[in-house]
Amino acid sequence: MQKEHAANEANYLTYKGKYKGLLGWILSTDHKRIGLLYLYSILTMFSVGVLLGLAMKFELLAPGKTIMEAQTYNATFTVHGVIMIFMVVIPGLPAVFGNFLLPIMIGAKDVAFPKLNLLSWWLYVLGVILVLSALMFGSGAPDTGWTFYAPYSFKTGTNLLPAIFGAFILGFSSILTGLNFLVTIHRLRCPGMSWTKLPLFVWTLYGTAWIQLLATPVVGITLVLVALERMFGVGVFDPALGGDPILYQHLFWIYSHPAVYIMILPAMGAISEIIPTFSQKMIFGYKAIIASTMAIAFVGYLVWGHHMFTAGMSGTAQYYFSLLTFIVAIPSAIKVFNWISTMYKGSINVQTPLYWAASFIFVFLIGGLSGLVLGSLATDVHVHDTAFVVAHFHYIVYGGTGFAFFAAAHYWFPKIYGRMYDKGWANAGWLVFFIGFLALYTPMFYLGIMGMPRRYYDYLENFHSGNILSTFGSWIMVTGLVIII
Repeated sequence: MQKEHAANEANYLTYKGKYKGLLGWILSTDHKRIGLLYLYSILTMFSVGVLLGLAMKFELLAPGKTIMEAQTYNATFTVHGVIMIFMVVIPGLPAVFGNFLLPIMIGAKDVAFPKLNLLSWWLYVLGVILVLSALMFGSGAPDTGWTFYAPYSFKTGTNLLPAIFGAFILGFSSILTGLNFLVTIHRLRCPGMSWTKLPLFVWTLYGTAWIQLLATPVVGITLVLVALERMFGVGVFDPALGGDPILYQHLFWIYSHPAVYIMILPAMGAISEIIPTFSQKMIFGYKAIIASTMAIAFVGYLVWGHHMFTAGMSGTAQYYFSLLTFIVAIPSAIKVFNWISTMYKGSINVQTPLYWAASFIFVFLIGGLSGLVLGSLATDVHVHDTAFVVAHFHYIVYGGTGFAFFAAAHYWFPKIYGRMYDKGWANAGWLVFFIGFLALYTPMFYLGIMGMPRRYYDYLENFHSGNILSTFGSWIMVTGLVIII
């Protein structure tokens, strides 16, 4: 009976259906296969993004030109950001592990809308193709940064429209995935599985899905307005036509700050599954983690203005956005407290997923506390748009979501592939990656405090030593990635 069950579990890898070979994968509505399609697609784009990041760090190895011109550098960090945010970090955990595990965890045969699930992946692929086409055709790669800030986004002569439409379609993929997950969780739970019996990973997918469904349309409409500005000069954001470029920032960050929680909530869910397993005890504060998850999903909508303290807003608005930024940190702190309390006096079984989970807590703490520096009015004005922001962002987005992704990948690898990874190589990969990560991003905090601006092609001589260490760290980190893969 156990052998038969194991064979059925592995069937999605060897399924013989209407279509054979590659078609059997790209036309499959099996949630497990779609999860793996997302995995391979996202890892491909992750590799491209890493190579672009390496090129940037190599350019910053020394003052002046190293390997590329200034305009090429602008295009490189733009495409790096678009790929990593819209194609890797936002879809990463929900699309891969959410698709694969959500129906299994709630006792469903599949997601609520399997064909819509496949369409979501195809929209993801179409969005990727459009963004990459901006690099290969037209008048040069986009150079606006991943934020597409107005008015430069409709003034630049680079090939921006394909990237905008690509990001728009990627947003549709995210919306449809969120809708699918919401209906699946509400309607397809097995008999007897009440809301207080849901796995914590499912709860975080639930909170994430609401953000995907409600926040993503805002940025989609905003990007369409930018496209209309470029094509027809409608004047929504152009001050010369009566528009307001600050309005663009509000609309963009109304989505993009909640999007941080699209990235981090599933990561927190994965960590909430891994730590109890390797502590060999029940999670501490199950209901508190649920409450904090939904609190993050709600309060995350209310703090977008802390990205704009130097852009121009009333003192009252600045005060309330700063206050709410400190408040939204509380639910995250609750989760960290619960994870550490779960490990306290547990029978710790030290395995690779736990290494990743513990290092996630460490880097997430640093990233979160540095975020309070940016959320405070008194300090933000000094470090806004410096390398400090880059360090904070990567500690949260890459250190948080990235470490959790690798933790989840190792934790559920046997479930997905039916075999075990090599523990020696896995542990070595984690150690090298962790050292490289710290060496890459920690110097940026100091560079930012010293005044080094971000997104600059060149820098003053007094920032040289920090950039050398950061570049060496990038090489170490990529070595760790190669070992892991």
